[in-house]
Amino acid sequence: MAIKQLTVFVENKQGALVSITRALSEHNINMRALSIAETQDFGMLRIIVNDTATAERVLADEGYLIKVNDVVGVKIGDAPGKLSGALSVLDEKKINMDYLYAFMSRTEKHAYVVIRVEDNALAEKALEDAGYHIITDADVNKL
Repeated sequence: MAIKQLTVFVENKQGALVSITRALSEHNINMRALSIAETQDFGMLRIIVNDTATAERVLADEGYLIKVNDVVGVKIGDAPGKLSGALSVLDEKKINMDYLYAFMSRTEKHAYVVIRVEDNALAEKALEDAGYHIITDADVNKL
């Protein structure tokens, strides 16, 4: 049930991010979530989009180095302590996170969290068993 995430390696220079977002918009790709981490020379743009295959093709055609990863998406309440509760489930099961980032829903009173772990199936089962809703690519496409 994991969702697809694109990791795009971006040169750390003026206009680089504009070029990526323009290329995606010209092909009707809607970004649902994003995170960018930077170093002095390059950045890693992590994005969840409404059409992963097309976005991957478009960005590869533009010359970007891209990696597609499966990540866990979990729906949590938008209130203090909700993220801590979900993360505690993973911690109790000894599931280590590489990174996470969150994004808000446009209409409902909850947030979505994208979590990168070594074993998606194990993390998804732990979270589902604790009552959390795991989101899928289909869920992302409805946002």
